[in-house]
Amino acid sequence: MFGEKKSTLGALASISVAIIFATIAACSSDDSSSGPDSLEAAAAKTDTVYVRDTVYVPIDTNAASSSESVNPTSSDTTPASSSTILASSTGEQTSSAAVPTSSAVNPESSAATPASSAATDENLLWSDEFEGSSIDETKWGYNIGTGENGWGNSELEYYTNRPENVYVKNGLLHIRAQKEDYEGKNYTSTRLLSQNKFTFTYGTVEARIALPVGEGIWPAFWMLGENIDDISWPACGEIDIIEAINDESIVYGTHHWAHEGNHAQYGNSTADHHGSSTKIDISEFHIYKMVWNKEFIEMYVDDFMYQKIDITDAAGEMGTFHKPFFFILNVAVGGTWPGFDIDDTQFPTEMLVDYIRVYP
Repeated sequence: MFGEKKSTLGALASISVAIIFATIAACSSDDSSSGPDSLEAAAAKTDTVYVRDTVYVPIDTNAASSSESVNPTSSDTTPASSSTILASSTGEQTSSAAVPTSSAVNPESSAATPASSAATDENLLWSDEFEGSSIDETKWGYNIGTGENGWGNSELEYYTNRPENVYVKNGLLHIRAQKEDYEGKNYTSTRLLSQNKFTFTYGTVEARIALPVGEGIWPAFWMLGENIDDISWPACGEIDIIEAINDESIVYGTHHWAHEGNHAQYGNSTADHHGSSTKIDISEFHIYKMVWNKEFIEMYVDDFMYQKIDITDAAGEMGTFHKPFFFILNVAVGGTWPGFDIDDTQFPTEMLVDYIRVYP
């Protein structure tokens, strides 16, 4: 999801090819750390990157999957490079006041039992199992408010850190979007981020997540470059591991970076990855995985690859993806990508996260 705040999304000029790559990147922080969030009025995603009038395809579609070299559960896996971890030494878990009593709007998903409890793998670099009764604020912070121009995407919600919008219960993180009048907006939700608490470079990310589905809903699990405050967006880079809109039941994976001073993007989806596709009910729990090493970044849902990008040009513009990134989780309401027709009967609706684990 990108936008125009500090991480202001650069407008994609029209291309000689018939389709404009409509990307989304789940981005942005607050006024002090913004990030992209959604492309302005784009129409369809392709697996081609458009940089103004240049068609740029930074991927070898015939290359063997690099995921075979990274086994997140193997005890003898070694990091491709040293990872950077910024763990806050201050602050303890705080109890979240009253927790909403209604169940998630994904009734089938919310009824599902978490796949596992705490991970015990000795190779685990970082994780959050979302156990207990509160958000671990040594791992997560919040973006509050509406950002700049709706977080750069003309989003309609107001992000809060209230237990009405974010809480932990029964081993699951709940990010809840609600229809309510609050601080001048008609909707509320939450945007969690690990900025200044945890960042890393290279590794395998696994997350078990169930996504909300509905007209105008835009959930995302994504990453921004740690240096966003210094060089802004898109130069900091953005990695969208999961994005979904409306009731498509399609997951999009996208990368954003700077190409000769302009915004470049490359993405695919579960509906079309070089001619292959998979049908999934995103309101159910699925295992989402990202494999990131010095050569490629790959994205999977239940072992189906839906995005892969070649980042071997570390000395060039792909160097963006050889630096530390932090996580963001959010549920947006409306915006330039999903549109502004919102089904108010669906609220409250929730993104459910069983766990997020990072392996070297």
